[in-house]
Amino acid sequence: MKVLIADDDAVSRRLLQSALSDAGYQSIVAADGLQALCELEQPHGPRLAVLDWMMPNVDGLEVCRRIRKRVAGSSYVYIILLTSNETREEVVQGLEAGADDYLTKPFNVHELKARLRTGLRILELQDQVVSASETLRAQATHDSLTGLWNRAAILEFLENELARSLRGRHSLAAVMADLDHFKSINDTYGHLVGDVVLRDAAIRMQAAVRSYDSIGRYGGEEFLIVAPGCEIAEAGRLAERLRKAVGGKTIEIGSGVSLEVTVSLGVAATTGNASAEELLRAADNALYEAKRKGRNAVTLKPD
Repeated sequence: MKVLIADDDAVSRRLLQSALSDAGYQSIVAADGLQALCELEQPHGPRLAVLDWMMPNVDGLEVCRRIRKRVAGSSYVYIILLTSNETREEVVQGLEAGADDYLTKPFNVHELKARLRTGLRILELQDQVVSASETLRAQATHDSLTGLWNRAAILEFLENELARSLRGRHSLAAVMADLDHFKSINDTYGHLVGDVVLRDAAIRMQAAVRSYDSIGRYGGEEFLIVAPGCEIAEAGRLAERLRKAVGGKTIEIGSGVSLEVTVSLGVAATTGNASAEELLRAADNALYEAKRKGRNAVTLKPD
């Protein structure tokens, strides 16, 4: 673990380096507050810091304040403030500036190591909380089977893109995709095979959309693609890519058995003058027409 040492006194820096080296830490040294800030603001900068209170240019308190004002999402830095005084007022002032702990000079090596271990435990706990939060967010927004956005998330994308389309007066397309004869696959081979087909089709469609499109599982074997800046003709070409991606080759379902799977798609577009319900209804009507015409087809519903 890297630890930043910021102290304008060379002797104090060497003592800190020696103590940290003995404890197995990698030291990064700064001679003043500006250097300390520069090191701490690096993309993979130290997350443990020992800062002297009194330093030229920028003191330890100001370093604490600036680090605590960083944008949300930045990695937390555990800060131990070194001070020559131990008055209650100074301690309160340091903690209010954003320090996590304090140590008086001349410091005790064993006490320094113990306080660093405390900082490490807190950082580890914070990392666990962040990881759990990200996992919960992914579970709340993604379909567990296909890994695509779930229905609520893809509809939120649609609403956001509609608002952006209205402000910028640019086109927005919605593509509804439905796997053909999927009930027959479930009835013939079972739901586990049906899951394999859904996952494989999702992977193929995900690879076929543009990087700024959003694709989600709308329900069952139906998918919704939100395509910003896409007029009806371009959206039709996108839908055709999706159709070929799914039906281009068979899907292996195990034991040497493969299935030919096709998809029908309905396309609708707007320049912001339609609601989400209206756009979805138009795309769904187009999808119904594609099914009625024999499936494995793309049908367009112009604005």
